[in-house]
Amino acid sequence: MRTTQQLSITLPNELADVVKSKVRTGEYASESEVIRDGLRALLARDRAVESWLQHQVVPAYDALKADPSRAVTPEQVRARLAAEHAKIR
Repeated sequence: MRTTQQLSITLPNELADVVKSKVRTGEYASESEVIRDGLRALLARDRAVESWLQHQVVPAYDALKADPSRAVTPEQVRARLAAEHAKIR
């Protein structure tokens, strides 16, 4: 059974130039390799976002829902950010 599938895609000129440049410089052996690597990076990013949502955002939301007194106002956030920014300067 075949494990690959041939597709025909259309890219804007600037993206097509990037793909061709990656092959021309020897970074990749073929245009297909460039596209496959890009798709792998996209899937990795999607998995990372999903993990962040499940392991950090959902628990934080649940904790806030259980104890609304933990909420921080926009003004408090701005003040904290300004204080941190002032430290960096």
